[in-house]
Amino acid sequence: MGKDAKAGGKGKGKQAGGGSDEAGSKGKGKASKSDGLGTCTYVKARHILCEKQGKINEAYKKLQDGWLGNGDKVPPAEFAKLAAEYSECPSGKKGGDLGWFPRGKMAGPFQEVAFSTPIGATSAAFKSTHGYHIILCEGRKN
Repeated sequence: MGKDAKAGGKGKGKQAGGGSDEAGSKGKGKASKSDGLGTCTYVKARHILCEKQGKINEAYKKLQDGWLGNGDKVPPAEFAKLAAEYSECPSGKKGGDLGWFPRGKMAGPFQEVAFSTPIGATSAAFKSTHGYHIILCEGRKN
């Protein structure tokens, strides 16, 4: 949990030294104490899960072509449509909605990306033990 804001400069030095995935590092660059990255207790997120990298890349390309390539945020309703189409997780039927979940509930890289993606932002595709994911962060709270 070296990502907590309480760790101060020490935590950031640890991040710069490596050991986290690319998406987590991108989120850290934009972090400030006021946005709650790394310090919140709960996050609300949607995700797309695919077993094959090619399928998650196809979903991500649709996000890029529609919104991300223009620097826009993906509307949750549009992300939900893609989750229903592409996600192999049971949550796909609910638009990928995972609801609110606490720090410590999700496995390694998924938790790291979910808690480091700014509200309203979409993560890059990343790999976990369950497959390949894209996360849309919808909120944070303590």
